[in-house]
Amino acid sequence: MVGVTLTIKLQAFAHLLYQFRLAYSGWRSITVVQGGESYSALSGGLQRALMQAGGCPVEHRTDSLSAARNNKQNVWTDAYQDLCEHYNMTPTRNNLGQSHENGVVECANSSFKRRLAQHLTLRGHHDFDSIADYQAFIDKVVDKLNQRSRGRFIEERQVLQSLPEHSAVDYQLLSLKVTRSSTIEVRRVVYSVPSRLIGERVQIRLYHDKLMLYVGQQAALTLARIYPKPGESRARCINYKHIIRSLAAKPQAFRYSQLRDDILPDDNYRQLWLLVDQSMPQREACKWIVTVLWLAYEYDSQQELGESLLQEAQSGRFASIKTIQERFFTPQQTPTVKGGQHSLQSYDELLSSLKSQTTPTEEVLF
Repeated sequence: MVGVTLTIKLQAFAHLLYQFRLAYSGWRSITVVQGGESYSALSGGLQRALMQAGGCPVEHRTDSLSAARNNKQNVWTDAYQDLCEHYNMTPTRNNLGQSHENGVVECANSSFKRRLAQHLTLRGHHDFDSIADYQAFIDKVVDKLNQRSRGRFIEERQVLQSLPEHSAVDYQLLSLKVTRSSTIEVRRVVYSVPSRLIGERVQIRLYHDKLMLYVGQQAALTLARIYPKPGESRARCINYKHIIRSLAAKPQAFRYSQLRDDILPDDNYRQLWLLVDQSMPQREACKWIVTVLWLAYEYDSQQELGESLLQEAQSGRFASIKTIQERFFTPQQTPTVKGGQHSLQSYDELLSSLKSQTTPTEEVLF
């Protein structure tokens, strides 16, 4: 983990860095990892490194990662064993607690963290627009380091094994049934999914950074993977757009839903709900906020609508749903197309003109 606080769009980003390093040349590949030392993180980082290197070493050495080694039984995990066999690599490890035995990588870990911190300082800030942008920044730092060992890497690359035709599986496969509340629970995190999937059994490909959902063989949805915050054992990832259609049919369910605070998309809507709930009868309050969410979804105006309605509510004014529709979502008028009907006489003139142009041997069908 980097020794500075990284942020993605000003939100703290907890992560690890996976480093792969060739022993002879010192060539390296570094991949951003979310959620700890999972198999999907190990597999994804390793395979990315092999693709960048253009080949596979004969031996792959790790420390005593639980993602690769069942330390209680002192055996490799089946998934990691299959991964190494796929790339024709022999798995090895240093002794438990003896990190110095893997010094080629351990020393490079510390030096790279310092170098990355220096580049971030020179950059002037530690915030990135996306994880992909952060990964690209790391890749540039790594490329500069790899230039130092370019000659030795060219030598080492000559003895690397060829890559297999296809990459190995770098995800875990789960099978879950979507609940009546349009949610699934994966690794202590509750995710919402589109209400059309309620009751369906979905296959989930679980990566360290995303979930891919399949119904049968058909891809249905991709979700960003969420992890519980430090000190918390559970988390939720609820998107109101997934469930607003079914909720609109029963708006009173909003008040008693365990996901109520998570359904509201941001702080503007949470403050708006508090004000509405204090100012309107219970049934009217639920119907009003659910309809507002439905309009925000249907017309893709979540931010604009939330800010405008909150400003009015803070002044004690609550527009009716009809007023909101008229103000924000005025339908476009269908343009009037002007045209005229030809007179019957014009058709007679056209037919007469065609007949006069034919020769005696020609036939014209009308």
